Amino acid sequence: MMQVLPIQSCATTQDSAVSGKLIVLTGPSGVGKGTLMRSLLQRHPELYYSVSATTRRPRPGEIEGKNYYFISRSKFEQLASQGEFLESAEFAGNYYGTPREAVLRQVQSGHLVVLEIELKGARQIRASFPEALSIFILPPSFAELERRIRGRGQDSEEAIARRLQRAHEEIEAANEFDIQIVNDDFETALNAIEAAVFGK
Repeated sequence: MMQVLPIQSCATTQDSAVSGKLIVLTGPSGVGKGTLMRSLLQRHPELYYSVSATTRRPRPGEIEGKNYYFISRSKFEQLASQGEFLESAEFAGNYYGTPREAVLRQVQSGHLVVLEIELKGARQIRASFPEALSIFILPPSFAELERRIRGRGQDSEEAIARRLQRAHEEIEAANEFDIQIVNDDFETALNAIEAAVFGK
């Protein structure tokens, strides 16, 4: 279960000197942002990865507190109403949110903090934390994105159709972000993220 810490100490974060950096990684479902994030963290253990809370059920192999904090819908709504999330959004019928206090504490401590979140949440971060670096991951083509989503074998045809419609809308928002990176060749995309994060 996710521990929720008091956030009063971080209430003035935007008014104080922030020595760390918040990096937001987003892109449509199936674009490979999760795989890119895992590889980035393996190469750079000094990065702080913010674990999101979600109301969806764990997938095979997912670990509580490492992949997500899995909580009930009512608990999520309670935490959201208390302002405990830096951002939150509903995706595919489930809630997702970034615990506020841990992220702000890490940024204040001078760390590089990376978030992997959906478009709606990324927009919330940009509004409340405009100094964050935002990166949008694009597929090489929409046809390739559809192939990847279907290749998962996890969703019904109706769910796939919803994901594809949402992906189309999300891709149209790519220009809102500081950097756009096409995930065609994995290693090239990963190197581009590294360059953006570390200023190489």
